[in-house]
Amino acid sequence: MAMNFEQARTNMVENQVRPWEVLNGRVLDTLGRVRREEFVATEHRQLAFADLCLPLGHGETMMKPVLEGRVLQALDLQEADRVLEIGTGSGFLTACLANLAAEVVSVDIHADFTATASQRLQATGVTNAKLHTGEAVNGWQPEGQFDVVVATGAVAEVPSRWMGWLKPGGRLLAIRGESPVQQVVLITREGEESLLETDLPYLVNAAPAPRFVL
Repeated sequence: MAMNFEQARTNMVENQVRPWEVLNGRVLDTLGRVRREEFVATEHRQLAFADLCLPLGHGETMMKPVLEGRVLQALDLQEADRVLEIGTGSGFLTACLANLAAEVVSVDIHADFTATASQRLQATGVTNAKLHTGEAVNGWQPEGQFDVVVATGAVAEVPSRWMGWLKPGGRLLAIRGESPVQQVVLITREGEESLLETDLPYLVNAAPAPRFVL
């Protein structure tokens, strides 16, 4: 029997995301409209709405829907916001950000991720997202500043250079710490707030330094 994607999407929003204290109407509406099944590999389409991290390749994973919902809600995106996403991945969160903000710039170190996400975004009608291939921890530099910066992979420590990419009053969301207990943190120039615990793969060049044990 063919899967009813629309029913599965509704179930994801109502039975997974909303009970995780995601109550922002714009976020729930976006998760209910963006076709998540179009942003996963063909062999994973039946699992597109499951409470799972789906593999993307290169040791990377796609966030669980509940975590995507919490991240989008924490960002409190406004329609005029300019957003930088570090870690394009599948392109699904990129599409959600693009639905909630005026412009999204997204960068990923893996050229195949950038190429595939670009095709998916075009196919689903997203026109306000610009994708780049680059290493954002130490090397790649964006043009201008942003209202919001969001990193979709973990970092042992938030690179100080990222704070320079924020406009005055801007906010940065990162997954910081040492696996398996990492913190989702929302950072401004005035301070930071810890939102919840999770465990995600590290961005390239962002893992903790190796420990040598005698």
